[in-house]
Amino acid sequence: MNIFKLSLLASLAMLAFAANSLLCRMALVETAIDPASFTAWRLISGAVTLLVIVLLSQYSLPKRGNWFMGLALFVYAAAFSFAYITMTAGAGALVLFGSVQITMLVWGIIQGERLSATQWLGFGLAVAGLIMLLLPNSAVPALGSALLMALAGIAWGFYSIMGKTAGAPTEATAGNFLRAAPMALMLLLVFAPDVTASFENTPGIAYAIASGAVASGVGYAIWYSVLPHIAALKAATIQLSVPVIAMIMGCGALQEPITYRMLLSAICVLGGIALVIWVKAQR
Repeated sequence: MNIFKLSLLASLAMLAFAANSLLCRMALVETAIDPASFTAWRLISGAVTLLVIVLLSQYSLPKRGNWFMGLALFVYAAAFSFAYITMTAGAGALVLFGSVQITMLVWGIIQGERLSATQWLGFGLAVAGLIMLLLPNSAVPALGSALLMALAGIAWGFYSIMGKTAGAPTEATAGNFLRAAPMALMLLLVFAPDVTASFENTPGIAYAIASGAVASGVGYAIWYSVLPHIAALKAATIQLSVPVIAMIMGCGALQEPITYRMLLSAICVLGGIALVIWVKAQR
């Protein structure tokens, strides 16, 4: 794969990941869809899309994935949707991304990974930036929403940790989406104010399907096609762009303000994580 194609695919994947935040926020702001319905349509459409991709590529059903990863995926998707009732797209993506990376760093420390003084500084900056954004402000008016997004990030962090040993990532992701979909249907039955209306809200469903089928299903497939061709540390660095892209998307599509507090939080969170990655790369 040449450098142009690699860069293009990586860019498309990051745009897709950031688009998940925008699509969820747009659905909840511009349509009458509720978070439970959005979660269900997103996971079901993602499962169908990934199933088709696996069938076309290997002519068999997904054999990988497990129920623990399926549960982590479901918790991420559900908490993500409910958090975006009040959070802006950019702030939500920053809390999500920061929580994912901090969860993985903490897990590495628990497993015996030793951080240098510079890495501890970066870790502290990232945590401080995340706490700064969690406190109620114009971009995150409700602490409950911020904590839900942090929960989504923690769930995705553990999903990523388990995924390191899953093998065949696209097939494993398809299997996990297929396991998470029935959980989302149960969420729909419990939390949706009107299950019948969930199937009638065409604009909201369109946003959810775009999130599940395109931004999630196709986005993950593209990213996993890129990963074998780039170093792990470079892949982690590339993902630092996702919250920034989400902020720009939210500002452009929904006129959500990018405040000084958000910018300072982004510098602390993304800069701190980048510092940890950079020092690791030098070892």
